[in-house]
Amino acid sequence: MVHSAYDSFELLNNCPTRIETIESYGAKLFLGCSDGSLRIYGPESFSFDRSPPSGLNALELRKEPYVLERTVTGFSKKPLVAMEVSGTRELLLSLSESIAFHRLPNLETIAVITKAKGANVYSWDDRRGFLSFARQKRVCIFRHDGGRGFVEVKEFGVPDFVKSMSWCGENICLGIRREYMILNATNGALSEIFPSGRIAPPLVVSLPSGELLLGKDNIGVFVDQNGKLLQEGRICWSEAPKVVVIQKPYAIALLQRHVEIRSLRVPYPLIQTVVLRNICHLHQSNNAILVAVDNSVYGLFPVPLGAQIVQLTASGDFEEALALCKMLPPEDASLRAAKEGSIHIRYAHYLFENGSYEEAMDQFLASQVDITYVLSLYPSIVLPKSVVLPEPEKLMENVWDASHLSRGSSGVSDDMESSPPPQLLESEENAVLESKKMSHNTLMALIKFLQKKRYNIIEKATAEGTEEVVLDAVGDNFASYDSTRSKKSNKGRVNIAISSGARETAAILDTALLQALLLTGQSSAALELLKGLNYCDIKICEEILQKRNHHTALLELYKCNGMHHDALKLLHQLVEDSNSDQPQAELSQKFKPEMIIEYLKPLCATEPMLVLEFSMLVLESCPSQTIDLFLSGNIPADLVNSYLKQHAPNMQAMYLELMLAMNEHGISGNLQNEMVQIYLSEVLEWHADLSAQGKWDEKAYSPTRKKLLSALESISGYNPEGLLKRLPPDALYEERAIFLGKMNQHELALSLYVHKVLFAIELTLFLL
Repeated sequence: MVHSAYDSFELLNNCPTRIETIESYGAKLFLGCSDGSLRIYGPESFSFDRSPPSGLNALELRKEPYVLERTVTGFSKKPLVAMEVSGTRELLLSLSESIAFHRLPNLETIAVITKAKGANVYSWDDRRGFLSFARQKRVCIFRHDGGRGFVEVKEFGVPDFVKSMSWCGENICLGIRREYMILNATNGALSEIFPSGRIAPPLVVSLPSGELLLGKDNIGVFVDQNGKLLQEGRICWSEAPKVVVIQKPYAIALLQRHVEIRSLRVPYPLIQTVVLRNICHLHQSNNAILVAVDNSVYGLFPVPLGAQIVQLTASGDFEEALALCKMLPPEDASLRAAKEGSIHIRYAHYLFENGSYEEAMDQFLASQVDITYVLSLYPSIVLPKSVVLPEPEKLMENVWDASHLSRGSSGVSDDMESSPPPQLLESEENAVLESKKMSHNTLMALIKFLQKKRYNIIEKATAEGTEEVVLDAVGDNFASYDSTRSKKSNKGRVNIAISSGARETAAILDTALLQALLLTGQSSAALELLKGLNYCDIKICEEILQKRNHHTALLELYKCNGMHHDALKLLHQLVEDSNSDQPQAELSQKFKPEMIIEYLKPLCATEPMLVLEFSMLVLESCPSQTIDLFLSGNIPADLVNSYLKQHAPNMQAMYLELMLAMNEHGISGNLQNEMVQIYLSEVLEWHADLSAQGKWDEKAYSPTRKKLLSALESISGYNPEGLLKRLPPDALYEERAIFLGKMNQHELALSLYVHKVLFAIELTLFLL
């Protein structure tokens, strides 16, 4: 996108002879004229009758009229072909009938390379002090010895006349008629690159990076120092350029009737066109581009970067604006960061409005803007009431339909899953579908944005929580704790109150992320979020999960926040609904009693009473698994028995039986006695019922009586004396005999057995 990168200013227009070449030295202009003279011009504001100010070399060209300060007549016998200032060595190099070096600023001649007579092109390596030039079909290399002399280093033959040349590292790139070659400056070896254009002569331009730009008619091709093509695209000029100079971040080309300025960033777009009549020379100065037009000189002065950035941003060329931001000087780091952030935000809004949602989120991410700023674009996302959303620079228009997404309800965008009313016309149906598609895409982009931001935010929130716990442990708890809002880590989490900026941000992020995942149908990803360390707002997420019947995710929400009672209550209801013909809630899966047991297992050590409360709900349906839960969880058996005795007495015997069966030595004497007491109570009730009906028979054995007799024989932890007192005097002789035996009253026990045998014999004889 075209903008003003340079301001054109006429520096002088009164040169009496045609300008053949141009150069600058500090704030001064050196003009090589057609009559062989060298004319030196200075800013009009400089005094003409005093010596140049100290440090002139560091001065820059000035945007003001220039006036003639000095004319050096006969500077060369023939018109100058080229000039170049070596700022580090204070030398002026000039090419005319040969190559001469003059000391600056007084122009004292220090060397003339006589071997360069007839040379048509040269290249000067200022860093190393190496001069290469081409004469006929020869390339010569000289080295500046640091004083007044130059030493010849090498001379090589080449296939044809050299039209253009430039140092590239240790080698020299040559444009030879219709071909480019790399000349090894050490051994003279030549390697071909590619042919030059058919229309324009070869043009070799050195880049600040050390790479090269080679002309192929109107195409500029990038190669490295070895002539290898770089995969960075091509500069396409509007026509074949005569001269190209590089002033980052732009390439400036002299064409037939104008100067063309293009960006050095792919795809090398046109930035600006400067139209001047009869342009004959283009030269790069220290801070400007010099353009010679017959007898006049214009300076193309760079527009300040800040002003260019404003232009580009206003015109929507955000990429170019961001590229220029990176060129701001280091001392303007804060300004650069502010400008970049602002541009990224404006670029993000532009992309968002035009449907490039993921790209927009990348720009928001690069801007380091607060996540609440981005969330303000999503009215479907419900956030904690304490969150104050910022006003975006540019609100979305014609993108979000207020009736489609509303922040008024935590139900959030149920219409994503509903179908349009049948009475809608086809066009309206298409509009609804397009709206839904847009909504889904924007939410998917938001998810990726939040996921990229999440790691650092969660890390900071966790670090703050850890710090508070440590301070609290040493008695330096400076933070205020809110007992109603706590978070736990995934493994052995410690309760941490949300009372800091980082954790509030984490809560906003996770709450929004969970909603976005649910709205895009990613329930499994939402579940994984809740299973890990998260800071989801309980109230908002609970309401959303309940409304959308995401029961498994709701269980995880309760679980990760230590709300085990709520989780178990919900899980029990889901189990009941799974077994009901008319469930209260819509279920996406079948919930089994075993799920309650699995939930309770980790809680045995920390929440034994909660385990006992909810294990009662599954003890009857899953007795062995429940007993195993009590055993594996190391819940004290006396506590379990006491709880059963109070809340589920009908299951007490089963628990004690299974306890004894699964761990014969793990049941205490007290519990053994408890189990026998339960058996005996049932037997006594059974005996009383039969006796009242006149049906009692001493030889009758109910299942419970069999259990009682077996327990009396196999275990020894009960109290026989206390149990004996409960027996009726005229029945249950076998039990009485066992008790007497346990009390070492063996004679009484034997007499009971004898009495029992005699009674049986008498009864038999009577019946006969």
